[in-house]
Amino acid sequence: MTLSPQEILKQHWGYDQFRPRQLDIIQSLLAGNDTLALLPTGGGKSICFQVPALCNPGLCLVISPLMALMYDQVENLKKRNIPAFAVTSAMNHREIDRILDNSIYGDVKFLYVSPERLQNELFLERLKKMKLNMIAVDEAHCISQWGYDFRPQYLKIADIRPLKPGVPILALTASATPTVVSDIQHKLLFAKENVIGTSFARKNLIYSVLHEEDKEARILKVSAKIQGCGIVYCGTRHRTKEMAVFLQRNNITALPYHAGMTHLEKSVAFQKWMKNEVRFICATNAFGMGIDKPDVKIVMHADVPPHPEAYFQEAGRAGRDGQKAYALLMYNEADLLRLEQQLERRFPPREYIAKVYLHLCNHLQIALGSGQNIPHSFQPTDFARKYDLQLAEALYAMEIMELSGYLTLSDATYIPSRVMFRLHKQDLYSYQVANPAMDMFIKLLLRMYGGLFEQFVNIRESEIARVSKLPFKAVVEKLKILAQHQVLDYEEQNDIPKITLLTGRQKETALIFPPEVYEQRKKSETERMHAMQRYLEKNRCRSIQLLEYFGEKNVAVCGECDVCRETKKHGLSPEEYEKMNLEIIDIVLKQRVSIEAFPALLPGYPADHLLEFIRWKLDNGELELDMALKVVLPGMDGDGSY
Repeated sequence: MTLSPQEILKQHWGYDQFRPRQLDIIQSLLAGNDTLALLPTGGGKSICFQVPALCNPGLCLVISPLMALMYDQVENLKKRNIPAFAVTSAMNHREIDRILDNSIYGDVKFLYVSPERLQNELFLERLKKMKLNMIAVDEAHCISQWGYDFRPQYLKIADIRPLKPGVPILALTASATPTVVSDIQHKLLFAKENVIGTSFARKNLIYSVLHEEDKEARILKVSAKIQGCGIVYCGTRHRTKEMAVFLQRNNITALPYHAGMTHLEKSVAFQKWMKNEVRFICATNAFGMGIDKPDVKIVMHADVPPHPEAYFQEAGRAGRDGQKAYALLMYNEADLLRLEQQLERRFPPREYIAKVYLHLCNHLQIALGSGQNIPHSFQPTDFARKYDLQLAEALYAMEIMELSGYLTLSDATYIPSRVMFRLHKQDLYSYQVANPAMDMFIKLLLRMYGGLFEQFVNIRESEIARVSKLPFKAVVEKLKILAQHQVLDYEEQNDIPKITLLTGRQKETALIFPPEVYEQRKKSETERMHAMQRYLEKNRCRSIQLLEYFGEKNVAVCGECDVCRETKKHGLSPEEYEKMNLEIIDIVLKQRVSIEAFPALLPGYPADHLLEFIRWKLDNGELELDMALKVVLPGMDGDGSY
């Protein structure tokens, strides 16, 4: 008997009811409709495809750009006894082959792949034989060149739709402007427009922006005033370590977290923070994925994010329990300059990109015309040091190569050791009889782990060593011997990045970087940077600014942010402030008037409040006086235009 979505939610997740709009999205998919789900960070996007996929026969193909996120979701599904697998570039051919076979003939419910996998002919042939009930596209904003994380590989997703006619597609994102929302549906060939989402408004989250020179001192003051755990986002890896040490010296428990740390270091820091053994995580934007800590009271940004999308997602990690929480963003003039410098570094000259490509191919010892689709272990720091390159600039150059279709560079994602027996049970028994020294070890493996004959199974050598009372190295050695004897396949754990050329090595002078990857993307990033700068400097309700950026209309003032609190000092309610602000701007756009003329033009407000408010906006740089002492908007030319 088929279970209802509510019954599946209760059975596998233990929840009695869905979050807002989740059920609407699920029912839309069950009706066979292509659907774009807009849910804020922490809004429960994965439930929106996991539940409907379990309602129907067949499997759900999940397309995700992040290997770590794939592994995280697969492990969470397996803990709920839901068969799920991921195919990644870190796997060998036998492992991939077995997973694809199981996806056709087995009971797999979720198959996670990267968008690059959809261009693999072997995969596409297997896909034709799979019975899909839906396709889920995570981080769907990546498909739009107007999105903040455009990936050309996403444009190929629609190519598989003719292979699976009638299979509905679910696109998911936590942040998309109206332009991106429209573009996602167009690029994924939606049969008709269908957007379901909630307001991104977070009424319990109080936003504040401070122009601050001494950010460390401010962080100490805020930490003393607001109790509870939090996150301090920093712009560089080095800064996370500096910030953590600073807090520790001031008797505040803190640990750094960034992509350059080992898996063990990141895991220890994360677990201590989750258990409230340390109060603050000082992190780069590498800290975000998979965080489900509801009691975060404050998120502080010691450095300015590059665009509103990043800020909105990072700030949104506070207050997921619905209780009052705070998002504090600090900036100074150096931050504004750094944003512009960072943008220039993200788009290095083409000659520099070609030079990095040349060094890269030499480093990997790849001959001209060869090396296609062969993954290589790759340590970016070692590479940059060897060729005397700045690491950040080299990585930005590789990002443009990746977007242009020349290579893929995976993040350092922890992948546990995996084992699968190659011999059938009878042949394995014969091997044990012939090799008594391995007999007890093989029996131990079979007792500790199930399914070793059917699929690759994650193992922990340290756990095997503890149970067997063997040294760790002896366990690894025995596994390697069994692999050499072709008794089993053994893939050792790793968290080393992988780099793969998608074409044979090219002449560096022949590289082409398309406009949507370079010029158009730079233009789009510049516009987003300016939006971030406006958010910092514009004295208007912070919540309204963020929500209007994402296309919401008729947004109510929050009444709690730093701007709303400031307006109350002028005897105005936040609503009065917002109305007065819009009317003042409307007048200034139409005509140039002196300060004293405003009370006659806006008779609905007390003159003293109105004039005080205008002078406050002049002091804050939101209005200016021209040579004739008439009020204008910043940047307005002499003819009234910009």
